[in-house]
Amino acid sequence: MLKELRSVLGLSLGHFVIDIYSPVIPAVLPVLIATHGYSYFLAGLLVAAFNITSSLLQPTVGWLSDRRDVTVPFAVPFVLTSVCIGVFGFIGDYPVLLVCSACAAFGAAIFHPGALSAVNRLTEAENRGRLTSIFVIGGNFGFAVGPIFAAVAVGAFGLPGLIFLVIPGLLTAAFSRLLFPAPDGMERKAVVSAAVRDPIQFRPIAMVIGVGALRSWAIFASIAFLPAYFHDHLGVDILMANTLVSLTLLAGVVGQYVGGALSDIFGRKEVTVLGLAASIPPFALFLLTSGPVSYAALLVFGFFLWSTFSVTVAMAHEVMPGNVGFASGLMLGLAVGAGGIGVAVSGVLADAFSLEAALSTLSIPLIAAVALAVAVPYPWKRFGRLSTGETR
Repeated sequence: MLKELRSVLGLSLGHFVIDIYSPVIPAVLPVLIATHGYSYFLAGLLVAAFNITSSLLQPTVGWLSDRRDVTVPFAVPFVLTSVCIGVFGFIGDYPVLLVCSACAAFGAAIFHPGALSAVNRLTEAENRGRLTSIFVIGGNFGFAVGPIFAAVAVGAFGLPGLIFLVIPGLLTAAFSRLLFPAPDGMERKAVVSAAVRDPIQFRPIAMVIGVGALRSWAIFASIAFLPAYFHDHLGVDILMANTLVSLTLLAGVVGQYVGGALSDIFGRKEVTVLGLAASIPPFALFLLTSGPVSYAALLVFGFFLWSTFSVTVAMAHEVMPGNVGFASGLMLGLAVGAGGIGVAVSGVLADAFSLEAALSTLSIPLIAAVALAVAVPYPWKRFGRLSTGETR
């Protein structure tokens, strides 16, 4: 167990580093808008380019891993993603910025399916929720501190200061052989064989992906536009605005572990439905109030919303047991990328009406996610026992 935990912790550290770069573009959107005069739509499209590119590539990477045993050295994604984000501040041409965003996403797409497949091989049904949450928490921490790193770098040196963000990525690449578990050839062959034998059940995984996509819309639209909302509408400076977003994501880190551990005990479907439903009231309270009450409500929103993330990833692995790389790519790629399309939709609404109006509509995908999670053909655990009168 200790060996497996150590390996998961190493993968979680890698997840932390690679996901530092994912929220950097949203974090600097206010500066990009002020510097280049982009509309909310064009600014949101930079975020969408990252998420959509990742959504298209991650399932392919996962499928190649499952069916063709194709792997890429862990060092490659860290070099690619860190460099593409690091040079972002030196580029003024919008199409080139889009290309850099897409190339950074390519690096992230290489890392996630392979790392999650490794985590799945290290876990069993009794601890999959908890250990998967540990891996995902690493990414959450990266998401949480990424905006702060970006704000400090840009605040001190302007947009070119983003070049300093290449340092953690290059260091991780240099020590990748020490940090990450070496793939077990026999284990990988067993996984590939199982993937070939087991037919894919499309309806369950499609519905789980739908839940993830609707949740990702709410997650990434809030990450993308909350800094601008705080800065432009509430008069909060960029550093403080991104700190508030980071605190929300840190609350989500706690929610991730709590949700993953509870799903091992009470059931993945139960935790997903209740967590998504519980995220809606605090977000409404955040928009309707101000000051400490509003900020506290935002933290509660982050806790409940993110508490379901690793749980649905574990659900996807369990409905596609012979295709965990593909399932990982679908959940961290397709579902997240579809959420990126939602960011662009929210940007259109912000341009047409207001940023506050666009944020207020995020309850709609969350309500739809709750309804879809209830309908997923995945067994209830605790609720199923209650419905049959079982008490143990």
